[in-house]
Amino acid sequence: MRSVVVHGHFYQPPRENPWTDEVEPEPTAAPFPDWNARITHECYEPFGAARLLDGAGHIKGRVNLYEWVSFDVGSTLARWLDTHAPEVARTIVEADRSSAARLGGHGNAIAMPYHHIIMPLASRKEKETEVRWGLADFRRRFGRDAEGMWLPETAVDEESLVVLAEAGVRFTILAPHQVANPTSHGEPLQFVAGGSRAIALFTYDGGIASDAAFGRLLDDSRELARRLAPEPSSTSAAEADGIPRVVSLAIDGETFGHHRKFGEMALAGAVALMRDEPGVVIENYASVLSRVAPRVDAQLIEPSSWSCPHGVERWRSGCTCGSDPGASHAWRRPLRAALNWLARELDIRVDAAAGALAADFAALREGFGAVVALSPAERRVYAGRGAKEASATDALVSLLNGVAARLGMFGSCAWFFDDAAGHETVLMLRLAAYAIALLGDATLEQGFLERLALARSNDVVEGDAAQAYRKLVLPLRPPAHA
Repeated sequence: MRSVVVHGHFYQPPRENPWTDEVEPEPTAAPFPDWNARITHECYEPFGAARLLDGAGHIKGRVNLYEWVSFDVGSTLARWLDTHAPEVARTIVEADRSSAARLGGHGNAIAMPYHHIIMPLASRKEKETEVRWGLADFRRRFGRDAEGMWLPETAVDEESLVVLAEAGVRFTILAPHQVANPTSHGEPLQFVAGGSRAIALFTYDGGIASDAAFGRLLDDSRELARRLAPEPSSTSAAEADGIPRVVSLAIDGETFGHHRKFGEMALAGAVALMRDEPGVVIENYASVLSRVAPRVDAQLIEPSSWSCPHGVERWRSGCTCGSDPGASHAWRRPLRAALNWLARELDIRVDAAAGALAADFAALREGFGAVVALSPAERRVYAGRGAKEASATDALVSLLNGVAARLGMFGSCAWFFDDAAGHETVLMLRLAAYAIALLGDATLEQGFLERLALARSNDVVEGDAAQAYRKLVLPLRPPAHA
């Protein structure tokens, strides 16, 4: 049997104005009001009804690709879809159920930490909260426990794997260069987390992923099918031992239709071809793991990620990773330092306020993941159950919302592109401003601005991240919070 797994990582940063919970107009997404709406039209919706063409180029059918690929949907994107594209959200959940019925109870969906943070750069407490919140949000959305968890940017270190294993996660997915001993047939490796706990590590095919994301592989369904399910060669020792060949591809889900127009049609065509191929099964990592136990301990390369050959330096220093080779990335280090300083100051304020508001704030904080994506009214009901007194409920809600914003401001998008005043960086600075409004004061904000000023923009007009904060973030804040 030849096993094929395609994994799509679907994610958008939280684009909402945190004070209004509405997405502000994004003119660069025209003719759509914002990038979430545009990418939904180009990718998330057609992925659930990808067109199949006949030899004459006529539509002969459609394929819900969510039923045929492993996938994760970032919680911040899923929350937006619930409200603004509920039919797409339903398609995704129903596809998970259909795939579970096809694959012995193993659904295609896997979880992700609630925010798209770089896990090796987070504290142990932050890691644990993000994982628990992500698993709780997944459970509420899909009605089952997640078997696997995608790590943002596949960024990994040993502590992150220990946290996953302790939370009951059975597997995660890494790039082949993140382990020193990737298996030759795609079967999982094992990471021993201690205390009889372990987690399986799958590595995807780097060549196929690169050719699909950056080459021309998505131009031809037949070639894509051939690469994913190659003709069997002579039986290897591993196959003779009963280990099936597993070919897997992991890639940004937005590749299909957004980054690569009609990419979802190429995948749909490949799926149709492989479904008819004897000896080929299209499945997910969980179903593979149900019958293929890891036999080799992974030699982890840490910290590492799939998108930065320098480890995780893209999110904390001035490494050369970026789309503009002429841009300076020296701003990344002071941005990280400013946010780290702000996080420490906010944590002190949370600890000082929590005891007077809740009998067990630590438990309330960790359980907040089950409601953090819900409405303000539902979050208030949750907080009220843990408040020492009813009069403390509103203050407790503000504290929990502030904690969520403080975690979210570390989203990887802040550092990913080429400028300290870039749109993605500003989205994360909004969350920092919201956390300050809920938990801090003017003195704290001034200290933050002083540190942001060290993150210089490549555009002399923009100046630095502090100027971007004043120009693009502060005007969003209602007068009551100014």
